[in-house]
Amino acid sequence: MTAGAAERPPDPLANGPRQAAGAPGPAQKSEIGVTRDEIQKVEKYLRKVFASPTISVRLRPKKDDSAEVYVGDEFVGILFKDEEDGDLSYNFNMAVLEVDLE
Repeated sequence: MTAGAAERPPDPLANGPRQAAGAPGPAQKSEIGVTRDEIQKVEKYLRKVFASPTISVRLRPKKDDSAEVYVGDEFVGILFKDEEDGDLSYNFNMAVLEVDLE
């Protein structure tokens, strides 16, 4: 890390989405990672739904099973691709830290 660069807090979702207590089985992950085409489609959808042109979805530097979601330059969450029983969906996980509420 370079001097003066802002240090990103640890990613609370680095090991995948959390499961609710008692939820059946682990979260389903895609065998194929999130593609650039999928990222563009989800980014367009999130910008429309949240009425925010500053939302961006970016490939993760060290993982290919998910993507990072930003608002401007601020990291806000992780996007996971989920293919279960032939149905495709994307799960957006966002952790709100207590320090951010102050």
